[in-house]
Amino acid sequence: MKKNIYISALAALALPMLSGCMQEFQPETSYADSDQVADAPNSYNNFVNALYSTLSGSFVFGTDDTYPYDYGITSMFLTRDVAGQDVVPAYSGSWYSSWYQCGAGLGPKYLVCQIPWTYYYKWIKGANDVISLSGETPEGAHKYGAGQAYATRAWMYLELSQMFAKKPYAVDKQNITVPIVTEKTTLDDLAFNPRAPWEKMMEFIISDLDQAESLLDGFTRADVYVMDKSVVYGLKARAYLLMEDWANAEKYAKLAQDGYSMMSTAEYTSRTNGFNSPNGSWMYATKFNPTDQNILLNDGDSCWGSHMILEINPSVSGCGYAANYGQQNVIDRHLYETIPATDIRKGVFVDFAIDDMPNKAAQIEALKAYSDYPEWVWSTGYDGYYEQVGGLSLKFRAGGGSEGHENQYVGFCVSVPLMRFEEMKLIEIEAVGMQNEGNGISMLTDFAKQRDSNYVYGQHNETYYNTNTPAFRNEVWWQRRVELWGEGFSTFDIKRLQKGIIRSYDGSNHVDGYRWNMEQTPDWMNWCIVGTEQDYNFGLGGNNPTPIAPIGNSPLYVW
Repeated sequence: MKKNIYISALAALALPMLSGCMQEFQPETSYADSDQVADAPNSYNNFVNALYSTLSGSFVFGTDDTYPYDYGITSMFLTRDVAGQDVVPAYSGSWYSSWYQCGAGLGPKYLVCQIPWTYYYKWIKGANDVISLSGETPEGAHKYGAGQAYATRAWMYLELSQMFAKKPYAVDKQNITVPIVTEKTTLDDLAFNPRAPWEKMMEFIISDLDQAESLLDGFTRADVYVMDKSVVYGLKARAYLLMEDWANAEKYAKLAQDGYSMMSTAEYTSRTNGFNSPNGSWMYATKFNPTDQNILLNDGDSCWGSHMILEINPSVSGCGYAANYGQQNVIDRHLYETIPATDIRKGVFVDFAIDDMPNKAAQIEALKAYSDYPEWVWSTGYDGYYEQVGGLSLKFRAGGGSEGHENQYVGFCVSVPLMRFEEMKLIEIEAVGMQNEGNGISMLTDFAKQRDSNYVYGQHNETYYNTNTPAFRNEVWWQRRVELWGEGFSTFDIKRLQKGIIRSYDGSNHVDGYRWNMEQTPDWMNWCIVGTEQDYNFGLGGNNPTPIAPIGNSPLYVW
Protein backbone atom coordinates (compact mmCIF):
# COMPACT_ATOMS: atom_id res chain seq x y z
CA MET A 1 0.00 0.00 0.00
CA LYS A 2 2.81 2.43 0.82
CA LYS A 3 4.13 2.12 -2.71
CA ASN A 4 0.72 2.88 -4.19
CA ILE A 5 0.38 5.92 -1.94
CA TYR A 6 3.63 7.30 -3.28
CA ILE A 7 2.69 6.65 -6.89
CA SER A 8 -0.70 8.28 -6.36
CA ALA A 9 1.07 11.32 -5.03
CA LEU A 10 3.25 11.54 -8.11
CA ALA A 11 0.17 11.55 -10.27
CA ALA A 12 -1.49 14.16 -8.18
CA LEU A 13 1.13 16.61 -7.09
CA ALA A 14 4.53 15.03 -7.48
CA LEU A 15 4.74 15.54 -3.70
CA PRO A 16 6.13 12.27 -2.33
CA MET A 17 7.03 11.75 1.33
CA LEU A 18 10.56 13.08 1.53
CA SER A 19 13.45 12.46 3.87
CA GLY A 20 17.06 13.48 4.41
CA CYS A 21 17.69 17.06 3.36
CA MET A 22 14.17 17.54 1.99
CA GLN A 23 11.07 19.00 3.56
CA GLU A 24 8.50 16.36 4.54
CA PHE A 25 5.10 16.49 2.85
CA GLN A 26 2.07 14.31 3.45
CA PRO A 27 0.80 13.33 -0.02
CA GLU A 28 -2.88 13.68 -0.77
CA THR A 29 -4.46 10.42 -1.87
CA SER A 30 -8.18 11.22 -2.06
CA TYR A 31 -9.81 13.24 -4.81
CA ALA A 32 -13.33 14.14 -5.71
CA ASP A 33 -14.81 11.94 -8.44
CA SER A 34 -17.09 13.21 -11.20
CA ASP A 35 -20.27 12.38 -9.26
CA GLN A 36 -19.10 14.26 -6.19
CA VAL A 37 -18.15 17.24 -8.30
CA ALA A 38 -21.48 17.19 -10.08
CA ASP A 39 -23.25 17.43 -6.71
CA ALA A 40 -21.25 20.44 -5.53
CA PRO A 41 -22.57 23.91 -6.44
CA ASN A 42 -20.55 25.68 -9.13
CA SER A 43 -17.88 23.03 -8.67
CA TYR A 44 -16.79 22.72 -12.28
CA ASN A 45 -16.09 26.44 -12.51
CA ASN A 46 -14.09 26.21 -9.30
CA PHE A 47 -11.82 23.63 -10.93
CA VAL A 48 -11.40 25.85 -13.99
CA ASN A 49 -10.73 28.92 -11.84
CA ALA A 50 -8.06 26.95 -9.97
CA LEU A 51 -6.06 26.77 -13.19
CA TYR A 52 -5.31 30.45 -12.62
CA SER A 53 -5.66 30.99 -8.86
CA THR A 54 -2.68 28.73 -8.16
CA LEU A 55 -0.40 30.51 -10.63
CA SER A 56 0.18 33.26 -8.05
CA GLY A 57 -0.81 34.15 -4.54
CA SER A 58 -0.73 30.85 -2.63
CA PHE A 59 1.91 28.59 -1.11
CA VAL A 60 1.92 25.61 -3.45
CA PHE A 61 5.24 24.04 -2.50
CA GLY A 62 4.81 24.25 1.26
CA THR A 63 1.90 24.83 3.59
CA ASP A 64 3.14 28.10 5.06
CA ASP A 65 5.46 31.05 4.37
CA THR A 66 8.71 29.19 5.07
CA TYR A 67 10.12 29.69 1.60
CA PRO A 68 9.92 33.24 0.16
CA TYR A 69 10.37 31.83 -3.36
CA ASP A 70 7.16 29.80 -3.00
CA TYR A 71 4.82 32.18 -4.84
CA GLY A 72 4.06 30.61 -8.19
CA ILE A 73 4.87 30.98 -11.85
CA THR A 74 6.75 34.28 -11.53
CA SER A 75 9.13 32.71 -9.03
CA MET A 76 9.93 30.17 -11.73
CA PHE A 77 10.89 33.15 -13.93
CA LEU A 78 13.66 34.08 -11.53
CA THR A 79 14.96 30.54 -11.00
CA ARG A 80 15.60 30.44 -14.74
CA ASP A 81 16.77 34.00 -15.28
CA VAL A 82 19.45 34.05 -12.57
CA ALA A 83 21.00 30.86 -13.98
CA GLY A 84 22.46 32.84 -16.88
CA GLN A 85 24.20 36.20 -16.91
CA ASP A 86 21.56 38.84 -17.58
CA VAL A 87 19.84 38.87 -14.17
CA VAL A 88 22.23 39.14 -11.21
CA PRO A 89 21.14 38.37 -7.61
CA ALA A 90 23.26 41.04 -5.96
CA TYR A 91 23.61 39.17 -2.65
CA SER A 92 25.45 35.85 -2.41
CA GLY A 93 22.92 34.59 0.15
CA SER A 94 19.89 35.42 -1.98
CA TRP A 95 16.87 33.14 -1.88
CA TYR A 96 17.73 32.40 -5.51
CA SER A 97 21.40 31.66 -4.85
CA SER A 98 21.09 27.91 -5.55
CA TRP A 99 20.09 28.57 -9.15
CA TYR A 100 22.68 31.33 -9.58
CA GLN A 101 25.56 29.60 -7.80
CA CYS A 102 24.91 26.03 -8.97
CA GLY A 103 24.32 25.10 -5.34
CA ALA A 104 24.21 21.53 -4.03
CA GLY A 105 20.46 21.94 -3.67
CA LEU A 106 20.07 21.45 -7.41
CA GLY A 107 20.84 17.75 -6.89
CA PRO A 108 17.99 15.19 -6.74
CA LYS A 109 18.21 14.62 -2.96
CA TYR A 110 17.55 18.21 -1.97
CA LEU A 111 14.62 20.49 -1.39
CA VAL A 112 15.39 23.03 -4.11
CA CYS A 113 15.33 20.31 -6.75
CA GLN A 114 11.79 19.40 -5.76
CA ILE A 115 10.30 22.86 -6.24
CA PRO A 116 9.71 22.92 -10.03
CA TRP A 117 8.57 19.30 -9.99
CA THR A 118 6.00 20.10 -7.29
CA TYR A 119 4.71 23.22 -8.96
CA TYR A 120 4.45 22.09 -12.54
CA TYR A 121 2.90 18.69 -11.85
CA LYS A 122 0.44 20.38 -9.49
CA TRP A 123 -0.62 22.64 -12.36
CA ILE A 124 -0.74 19.66 -14.72
CA LYS A 125 -2.93 17.78 -12.25
CA GLY A 126 -5.32 20.74 -12.16
CA ALA A 127 -5.56 20.69 -15.94
CA ASN A 128 -6.07 16.92 -15.96
CA ASP A 129 -8.91 17.27 -13.42
CA VAL A 130 -10.74 19.76 -15.64
CA ILE A 131 -10.20 17.67 -18.79
CA SER A 132 -11.47 14.55 -17.00
CA LEU A 133 -14.54 16.33 -15.65
CA SER A 134 -15.29 17.87 -19.05
CA GLY A 135 -15.94 14.51 -20.70
CA GLU A 136 -14.98 13.25 -24.14
CA THR A 137 -17.14 15.79 -26.01
CA PRO A 138 -17.51 18.84 -23.76
CA GLU A 139 -20.26 21.31 -24.50
CA GLY A 140 -21.23 24.77 -23.32
CA ALA A 141 -19.19 26.10 -20.42
CA HIS A 142 -17.46 22.73 -20.16
CA LYS A 143 -16.16 23.22 -23.68
CA TYR A 144 -14.44 26.49 -22.80
CA GLY A 145 -13.15 25.11 -19.51
CA ALA A 146 -11.66 22.12 -21.28
CA GLY A 147 -10.01 24.41 -23.83
CA GLN A 148 -8.32 26.38 -21.08
CA ALA A 149 -7.19 23.15 -19.40
CA TYR A 150 -5.65 21.75 -22.59
CA ALA A 151 -3.83 25.04 -23.14
CA THR A 152 -2.60 25.09 -19.53
CA ARG A 153 -1.35 21.51 -19.73
CA ALA A 154 0.51 22.20 -22.97
CA TRP A 155 2.09 25.33 -21.49
CA MET A 156 3.32 23.47 -18.42
CA TYR A 157 4.83 20.61 -20.41
CA LEU A 158 6.47 23.08 -22.80
CA GLU A 159 8.21 24.80 -19.89
CA LEU A 160 9.07 21.59 -18.03
CA SER A 161 10.60 20.06 -21.14
CA GLN A 162 12.86 23.02 -21.73
CA MET A 163 14.04 22.94 -18.14
CA PHE A 164 14.83 19.23 -17.97
CA ALA A 165 15.99 18.26 -21.50
CA LYS A 166 19.77 18.39 -21.87
CA LYS A 167 19.71 19.24 -25.58
CA PRO A 168 17.25 21.43 -27.51
CA TYR A 169 14.66 19.85 -29.76
CA ALA A 170 16.30 21.10 -32.96
CA VAL A 171 19.59 19.41 -32.03
CA ASP A 172 18.29 16.04 -30.84
CA LYS A 173 14.63 15.09 -31.21
CA GLN A 174 15.25 11.91 -29.20
CA ASN A 175 16.70 13.70 -26.19
CA ILE A 176 14.48 12.91 -23.22
CA THR A 177 12.32 15.48 -21.44
CA VAL A 178 9.90 14.54 -18.63
CA PRO A 179 7.22 11.87 -18.07
CA ILE A 180 3.79 12.62 -19.49
CA VAL A 181 0.88 12.30 -17.06
CA THR A 182 -2.61 12.78 -18.49
CA GLU A 183 -6.15 12.39 -17.18
CA LYS A 184 -6.03 8.78 -18.42
CA THR A 185 -2.73 7.78 -16.81
CA THR A 186 -3.22 4.91 -14.34
CA LEU A 187 -1.24 4.03 -11.22
CA ASP A 188 0.29 1.10 -13.07
CA ASP A 189 1.35 3.47 -15.84
CA LEU A 190 3.01 5.76 -13.32
CA ALA A 191 5.23 2.99 -12.02
CA PHE A 192 6.81 2.63 -15.46
CA ASN A 193 6.44 6.07 -17.00
CA PRO A 194 9.53 7.04 -19.03
CA ARG A 195 10.80 10.51 -19.80
CA ALA A 196 9.31 11.28 -23.18
CA PRO A 197 11.70 12.08 -26.04
CA TRP A 198 11.33 15.55 -27.54
CA GLU A 199 9.58 14.22 -30.63
CA LYS A 200 6.83 12.50 -28.60
CA MET A 201 6.55 15.43 -26.20
CA MET A 202 6.11 18.02 -28.92
CA GLU A 203 3.51 15.88 -30.69
CA PHE A 204 1.63 15.75 -27.39
CA ILE A 205 1.94 19.50 -26.78
CA ILE A 206 0.82 20.44 -30.28
CA SER A 207 -2.10 18.01 -29.99
CA ASP A 208 -3.21 19.66 -26.74
CA LEU A 209 -2.91 23.10 -28.32
CA ASP A 210 -4.93 21.96 -31.34
CA GLN A 211 -7.64 20.79 -28.93
CA ALA A 212 -7.50 24.08 -27.07
CA GLU A 213 -7.74 26.11 -30.26
CA SER A 214 -10.83 24.20 -31.35
CA LEU A 215 -12.57 24.25 -27.96
CA LEU A 216 -11.93 27.96 -27.37
CA ASP A 217 -13.37 29.02 -30.70
CA GLY A 218 -16.00 31.65 -29.90
CA PHE A 219 -14.85 32.14 -26.31
CA THR A 220 -14.62 35.75 -25.07
CA ARG A 221 -12.70 36.23 -21.85
CA ALA A 222 -13.37 38.92 -19.27
CA ASP A 223 -9.70 39.90 -18.83
CA VAL A 224 -6.11 38.89 -19.59
CA TYR A 225 -5.89 36.63 -16.54
CA VAL A 226 -7.67 33.85 -18.45
CA MET A 227 -6.48 32.05 -21.59
CA ASP A 228 -8.23 32.51 -24.91
CA LYS A 229 -7.35 31.61 -28.50
CA SER A 230 -4.77 34.37 -28.80
CA VAL A 231 -2.82 32.80 -25.92
CA VAL A 232 -3.10 29.40 -27.58
CA TYR A 233 -1.67 30.91 -30.76
CA GLY A 234 1.13 32.38 -28.66
CA LEU A 235 1.92 29.01 -27.11
CA LYS A 236 1.97 27.45 -30.55
CA ALA A 237 4.39 30.15 -31.68
CA ARG A 238 6.67 29.32 -28.74
CA ALA A 239 6.47 25.61 -29.51
CA TYR A 240 7.21 25.99 -33.22
CA LEU A 241 10.07 28.41 -32.46
CA LEU A 242 11.63 25.73 -30.28
CA MET A 243 11.11 23.16 -33.03
CA GLU A 244 12.56 25.56 -35.63
CA ASP A 245 9.46 25.01 -37.73
CA TRP A 246 9.81 28.50 -39.09
CA ALA A 247 6.69 28.62 -41.26
CA ASN A 248 4.40 27.66 -38.38
CA ALA A 249 6.26 29.84 -35.89
CA GLU A 250 5.69 32.80 -38.18
CA LYS A 251 2.05 31.86 -38.79
CA TYR A 252 1.03 31.52 -35.15
CA ALA A 253 3.09 34.42 -33.85
CA LYS A 254 1.33 36.63 -36.37
CA LEU A 255 -2.11 35.25 -35.44
CA ALA A 256 -1.35 35.80 -31.76
CA GLN A 257 -0.65 39.51 -32.27
CA ASP A 258 -4.08 40.28 -33.68
CA GLY A 259 -5.84 42.81 -31.44
CA TYR A 260 -2.72 43.77 -29.46
CA SER A 261 -0.12 46.51 -29.90
CA MET A 262 3.42 47.35 -28.89
CA MET A 263 3.91 49.10 -25.56
CA SER A 264 4.53 52.80 -26.02
CA THR A 265 7.55 54.54 -24.52
CA ALA A 266 5.27 56.09 -21.90
CA GLU A 267 3.87 52.69 -20.91
CA TYR A 268 7.25 50.98 -20.82
CA THR A 269 8.87 53.64 -18.63
CA SER A 270 5.85 54.68 -16.54
CA ARG A 271 6.69 55.39 -12.90
CA THR A 272 3.16 54.51 -11.81
CA ASN A 273 2.04 51.64 -14.05
CA GLY A 274 5.32 50.29 -15.40
CA PHE A 275 4.98 46.51 -15.72
CA ASN A 276 2.43 46.29 -12.94
CA SER A 277 -0.82 46.71 -14.87
CA PRO A 278 -2.14 45.17 -18.12
CA ASN A 279 -2.11 47.30 -21.25
CA GLY A 280 -2.67 46.75 -24.96
CA SER A 281 0.52 44.70 -25.25
CA TRP A 282 -0.26 42.15 -22.54
CA MET A 283 -1.84 39.00 -23.91
CA TYR A 284 -1.83 36.93 -20.72
CA ALA A 285 -0.99 37.83 -17.13
CA THR A 286 -1.14 36.77 -13.51
CA LYS A 287 -2.04 38.89 -10.51
CA PHE A 288 -1.30 39.21 -6.81
CA ASN A 289 -4.39 40.20 -4.81
CA PRO A 290 -4.75 41.78 -1.34
CA THR A 291 -6.37 38.60 0.00
CA ASP A 292 -3.62 36.24 -1.25
CA GLN A 293 -1.59 34.27 1.29
CA ASN A 294 1.60 35.50 -0.35
CA ILE A 295 0.57 39.07 0.43
CA LEU A 296 -1.00 38.60 3.86
CA LEU A 297 1.65 36.35 5.44
CA ASN A 298 5.36 36.94 6.07
CA ASP A 299 4.84 40.72 5.78
CA GLY A 300 4.11 40.24 2.08
CA ASP A 301 7.71 39.15 1.50
CA SER A 302 6.82 35.88 -0.21
CA CYS A 303 5.76 37.42 -3.51
CA TRP A 304 7.07 38.75 -6.80
CA GLY A 305 6.99 42.37 -5.65
CA SER A 306 9.21 41.64 -2.67
CA HIS A 307 11.94 40.39 -5.00
CA MET A 308 11.51 42.82 -7.89
CA ILE A 309 10.06 46.13 -6.64
CA LEU A 310 12.41 48.70 -5.08
CA GLU A 311 10.32 51.78 -4.32
CA ILE A 312 8.85 50.85 -0.93
CA ASN A 313 9.36 53.33 1.93
CA PRO A 314 11.98 51.76 4.24
CA SER A 315 10.97 53.92 7.21
CA VAL A 316 7.33 52.79 7.06
CA SER A 317 7.18 49.20 5.82
CA GLY A 318 10.79 48.12 6.24
CA CYS A 319 9.92 45.13 4.11
CA GLY A 320 10.71 43.69 0.71
CA TYR A 321 13.76 41.59 -0.14
CA ALA A 322 14.65 43.93 -2.99
CA ALA A 323 13.64 47.20 -1.35
CA ASN A 324 14.96 46.72 2.17
CA TYR A 325 16.83 43.44 2.68
CA GLY A 326 19.60 43.90 0.15
CA GLN A 327 18.48 41.12 -2.19
CA GLN A 328 18.02 43.05 -5.43
CA ASN A 329 18.02 41.40 -8.83
CA VAL A 330 19.99 43.71 -11.10
CA ILE A 331 20.96 43.83 -14.76
CA ASP A 332 24.32 42.45 -15.91
CA ARG A 333 26.67 45.40 -16.39
CA HIS A 334 27.88 44.35 -19.83
CA LEU A 335 24.34 43.90 -21.14
CA TYR A 336 23.48 47.33 -19.78
CA GLU A 337 26.48 48.89 -21.48
CA THR A 338 25.47 47.42 -24.83
CA ILE A 339 22.14 49.28 -24.68
CA PRO A 340 22.53 52.60 -26.53
CA ALA A 341 21.66 55.77 -24.67
CA THR A 342 18.95 56.42 -27.26
CA ASP A 343 17.16 53.14 -26.44
CA ILE A 344 14.21 53.89 -24.15
CA ARG A 345 14.67 50.55 -22.35
CA LYS A 346 17.97 51.72 -20.88
CA GLY A 347 16.00 54.16 -18.76
CA VAL A 348 14.50 51.47 -16.54
CA PHE A 349 17.96 50.50 -15.27
CA VAL A 350 20.11 52.80 -13.13
CA ASP A 351 23.30 54.05 -14.79
CA PHE A 352 26.51 52.61 -13.31
CA ALA A 353 28.12 56.03 -13.74
CA ILE A 354 26.09 57.35 -10.80
CA ASP A 355 28.30 55.34 -8.43
CA ASP A 356 31.28 57.39 -9.57
CA MET A 357 29.69 60.64 -8.43
CA PRO A 358 31.48 62.36 -5.51
CA ASN A 359 28.86 62.14 -2.77
CA LYS A 360 25.45 60.87 -1.70
CA ALA A 361 23.68 64.14 -2.49
CA ALA A 362 24.88 64.10 -6.09
CA GLN A 363 23.89 60.47 -6.47
CA ILE A 364 20.39 61.06 -5.12
CA GLU A 365 19.96 64.02 -7.43
CA ALA A 366 20.93 61.82 -10.40
CA LEU A 367 18.48 59.12 -9.29
CA LYS A 368 15.61 61.56 -9.81
CA ALA A 369 15.91 60.72 -13.50
CA TYR A 370 14.71 57.20 -12.63
CA SER A 371 12.41 57.49 -9.65
CA ASP A 372 10.14 59.79 -7.70
CA TYR A 373 11.68 58.23 -4.58
CA PRO A 374 15.42 58.66 -5.20
CA GLU A 375 16.37 58.49 -1.50
CA TRP A 376 14.75 55.07 -1.19
CA VAL A 377 16.46 53.82 -4.33
CA TRP A 378 19.79 55.04 -3.01
CA SER A 379 19.15 53.28 0.30
CA THR A 380 18.19 50.08 -1.52
CA GLY A 381 21.59 49.99 -3.15
CA TYR A 382 23.95 51.40 -0.55
CA ASP A 383 22.37 50.14 2.65
CA GLY A 384 22.22 46.58 1.38
CA TYR A 385 24.77 44.00 0.28
CA TYR A 386 25.12 45.45 -3.24
CA GLU A 387 26.71 48.71 -2.03
CA GLN A 388 26.04 50.55 -5.28
CA VAL A 389 23.08 51.65 -7.37
CA GLY A 390 24.32 50.96 -10.90
CA GLY A 391 22.22 48.29 -12.56
CA LEU A 392 19.26 48.49 -10.18
CA SER A 393 16.07 47.67 -12.04
CA LEU A 394 13.07 50.00 -12.03
CA LYS A 395 11.27 48.08 -14.75
CA PHE A 396 8.71 46.66 -12.31
CA ARG A 397 7.00 49.43 -10.34
CA ALA A 398 4.91 49.26 -7.17
CA GLY A 399 1.14 49.10 -7.56
CA GLY A 400 -1.50 51.17 -5.84
CA GLY A 401 -0.18 54.65 -6.53
CA SER A 402 1.26 56.68 -3.66
CA GLU A 403 -0.30 54.36 -1.07
CA GLY A 404 1.52 51.40 -2.59
CA HIS A 405 4.89 53.04 -2.03
CA GLU A 406 4.13 53.47 1.67
CA ASN A 407 2.46 50.10 2.25
CA GLN A 408 3.87 46.90 0.78
CA TYR A 409 0.52 45.12 1.22
CA VAL A 410 -0.75 47.47 -1.48
CA GLY A 411 2.44 48.02 -3.48
CA PHE A 412 3.09 44.30 -3.97
CA CYS A 413 -0.43 43.70 -5.35
CA VAL A 414 0.62 43.90 -8.98
CA SER A 415 0.01 42.11 -12.25
CA VAL A 416 2.91 40.44 -14.08
CA PRO A 417 2.88 39.66 -17.82
CA LEU A 418 3.09 36.02 -18.90
CA MET A 419 2.88 36.76 -22.64
CA ARG A 420 3.27 40.01 -24.53
CA PHE A 421 2.85 41.33 -28.06
CA GLU A 422 6.58 42.10 -28.22
CA GLU A 423 7.53 38.48 -27.58
CA MET A 424 5.26 37.36 -30.41
CA LYS A 425 6.66 40.00 -32.75
CA LEU A 426 10.22 38.84 -32.03
CA ILE A 427 9.23 35.21 -32.67
CA GLU A 428 7.69 36.26 -35.97
CA ILE A 429 10.81 38.25 -36.88
CA GLU A 430 13.16 35.35 -36.07
CA ALA A 431 10.99 32.92 -38.03
CA VAL A 432 10.76 35.24 -41.04
CA GLY A 433 14.49 35.91 -41.01
CA MET A 434 15.35 32.23 -40.91
CA GLN A 435 13.34 31.80 -44.10
CA ASN A 436 14.39 35.04 -45.77
CA GLU A 437 17.10 36.96 -43.96
CA GLY A 438 16.52 40.20 -45.79
CA ASN A 439 12.87 40.31 -44.79
CA GLY A 440 13.79 39.42 -41.21
CA ILE A 441 16.36 42.22 -41.01
CA SER A 442 13.81 44.69 -42.30
CA MET A 443 11.23 43.61 -39.72
CA LEU A 444 13.80 43.59 -36.91
CA THR A 445 14.89 47.11 -37.83
CA ASP A 446 11.29 48.34 -37.78
CA PHE A 447 10.78 46.76 -34.35
CA ALA A 448 14.04 48.04 -32.85
CA LYS A 449 13.48 51.59 -34.09
CA GLN A 450 10.35 51.78 -31.92
CA ARG A 451 12.64 51.38 -28.92
CA ASP A 452 15.70 53.18 -30.31
CA SER A 453 15.17 55.62 -33.17
CA ASN A 454 18.91 55.46 -33.96
CA TYR A 455 19.04 51.68 -34.24
CA VAL A 456 21.22 50.29 -37.03
CA TYR A 457 21.15 46.58 -37.79
CA GLY A 458 24.35 44.73 -36.88
CA GLN A 459 25.32 46.50 -33.67
CA HIS A 460 24.29 43.68 -31.30
CA ASN A 461 25.83 40.57 -32.85
CA GLU A 462 27.51 39.04 -29.80
CA THR A 463 28.04 35.29 -30.01
CA TYR A 464 28.74 34.33 -26.37
CA TYR A 465 31.13 31.63 -27.59
CA ASN A 466 28.66 30.04 -30.04
CA THR A 467 29.88 31.07 -33.47
CA ASN A 468 27.44 28.76 -35.23
CA THR A 469 24.47 31.03 -34.58
CA PRO A 470 23.80 33.31 -37.56
CA ALA A 471 24.40 36.99 -36.92
CA PHE A 472 20.71 37.65 -37.54
CA ARG A 473 19.64 35.34 -34.70
CA ASN A 474 22.19 36.93 -32.38
CA GLU A 475 20.59 40.31 -33.10
CA VAL A 476 17.13 38.93 -32.31
CA TRP A 477 18.46 37.28 -29.16
CA TRP A 478 19.87 40.60 -27.95
CA GLN A 479 16.48 42.24 -28.47
CA ARG A 480 14.81 39.44 -26.50
CA ARG A 481 17.33 39.80 -23.68
CA VAL A 482 16.67 43.51 -23.28
CA GLU A 483 12.95 43.64 -24.11
CA LEU A 484 11.98 40.62 -21.99
CA TRP A 485 14.49 41.08 -19.15
CA GLY A 486 13.20 39.50 -15.94
CA GLU A 487 10.24 37.79 -17.65
CA GLY A 488 11.55 34.23 -17.51
CA PHE A 489 13.07 33.57 -20.94
CA SER A 490 16.83 33.68 -20.25
CA THR A 491 17.55 29.97 -19.69
CA PHE A 492 15.17 28.90 -22.44
CA ASP A 493 16.94 31.09 -25.00
CA ILE A 494 20.44 30.12 -23.88
CA LYS A 495 19.59 26.43 -24.19
CA ARG A 496 17.67 26.84 -27.44
CA LEU A 497 20.54 28.73 -29.08
CA GLN A 498 23.22 26.60 -27.38
CA LYS A 499 24.93 29.64 -25.90
CA GLY A 500 27.51 29.82 -23.16
CA ILE A 501 27.49 32.48 -20.45
CA ILE A 502 29.95 35.23 -19.54
CA ARG A 503 30.00 36.64 -16.01
CA SER A 504 33.71 37.37 -15.59
CA TYR A 505 34.94 40.48 -17.38
CA ASP A 506 36.50 43.81 -16.48
CA GLY A 507 33.98 45.79 -14.41
CA SER A 508 31.60 42.84 -13.87
CA ASN A 509 28.90 43.33 -11.25
CA HIS A 510 28.41 39.59 -10.75
CA VAL A 511 28.97 38.23 -7.25
CA ASP A 512 32.61 37.54 -6.51
CA GLY A 513 33.33 33.82 -6.58
CA TYR A 514 30.56 33.14 -9.10
CA ARG A 515 31.96 35.07 -12.05
CA TRP A 516 32.05 32.08 -14.37
CA ASN A 517 32.55 31.95 -18.11
CA MET A 518 31.22 28.82 -19.77
CA GLU A 519 31.89 28.07 -23.43
CA GLN A 520 28.98 25.61 -23.52
CA THR A 521 25.50 25.85 -22.03
CA PRO A 522 26.00 25.28 -18.28
CA ASP A 523 25.00 21.89 -16.88
CA TRP A 524 23.05 23.57 -14.08
CA MET A 525 20.49 24.68 -16.65
CA ASN A 526 19.55 21.00 -17.07
CA TRP A 527 17.55 20.55 -13.89
CA CYS A 528 17.62 17.28 -12.00
CA ILE A 529 14.47 15.28 -11.40
CA VAL A 530 13.57 14.89 -7.73
CA GLY A 531 15.01 11.65 -6.33
CA THR A 532 11.72 10.13 -5.23
CA GLU A 533 10.53 10.08 -8.83
CA GLN A 534 13.50 7.82 -9.56
CA ASP A 535 12.67 5.68 -6.54
CA TYR A 536 9.07 4.97 -7.52
CA ASN A 537 9.00 5.38 -11.29
CA PHE A 538 10.96 2.35 -12.46
CA GLY A 539 10.70 3.29 -16.10
CA LEU A 540 11.97 6.86 -15.76
CA GLY A 541 15.01 6.29 -17.95
CA GLY A 542 17.66 8.07 -15.91
CA ASN A 543 18.18 11.47 -14.35
CA ASN A 544 20.27 14.46 -15.35
CA PRO A 545 23.68 14.49 -13.63
CA THR A 546 23.96 16.63 -10.52
CA PRO A 547 25.77 19.76 -11.75
CA ILE A 548 29.13 20.61 -10.26
CA ALA A 549 29.89 24.27 -9.62
CA PRO A 550 33.13 25.72 -11.00
CA ILE A 551 35.71 26.73 -8.41
CA GLY A 552 36.60 30.41 -8.27
CA ASN A 553 36.18 33.17 -10.81
CA SER A 554 37.03 32.52 -14.46
CA PRO A 555 39.78 34.55 -16.16
CA LEU A 556 38.47 37.86 -17.46
CA TYR A 557 36.77 37.67 -20.83
CA VAL A 558 37.82 40.39 -23.25
CA TRP A 559 34.95 41.62 -25.39
